[in-house]
Amino acid sequence: MRLRNVPGSREAIAESEYTINEPELNKGKWKEIFGNDNPIRIEIGMGKGKFITTLAQQNPDINYIGIEKFSSVLIRAIEKMEELELTNLKFIRMDAEKIEDTFNKEEIDKIYLNFSDPWPKDRHAKRRLTSKEFFKRYDNILKKDGVVEFKTDNNDLFDFSLEQIPEAGWNIVEYTRDLHNNEKMNEGNIMTEYEERFSKMGNNINKLIANR
Repeated sequence: MRLRNVPGSREAIAESEYTINEPELNKGKWKEIFGNDNPIRIEIGMGKGKFITTLAQQNPDINYIGIEKFSSVLIRAIEKMEELELTNLKFIRMDAEKIEDTFNKEEIDKIYLNFSDPWPKDRHAKRRLTSKEFFKRYDNILKKDGVVEFKTDNNDLFDFSLEQIPEAGWNIVEYTRDLHNNEKMNEGNIMTEYEERFSKMGNNINKLIANR
């Protein structure tokens, strides 16, 4: 469930120093935006930003970009950034379908997908971030040795993902249907807002890692 519209959020996002407006103009230039040659990792559908903000704090030598299409939640991440003032994290408000217009070939090191919209109706399957259509997009922007990490509490979406990813020509390196009780895959796990909520409800958390 998304937050309701926050009055003035779009204007505040556009004016923030942590937001990249017209990101397509920076295609192939993201190292210049950060001012270094550090790896660049993105989270698609970052929500209020707890996950990617924590990663940026823990890994100052890695650059992060959070992508979110809903202003009402992105504004919360920006408010948090105004306190932290991290130099290795930027935000983009856009639809995930535009990532190929935003990033150059092999410009990204890793992609995180956390608790993505399941788009439950069959006719919307192509909109799911783990569909083979989206993995073709990831193929164009991710380095050859890059990986995609995906977490969800939605078992139907996870089953769909396990089928779609190999169809896109990718490998599922490892996966679990009970992340928090999998010692290996849960090591260093950063919980998102949704993950904390769903875990308290008793929902199992699924995770997979995919490469080519």
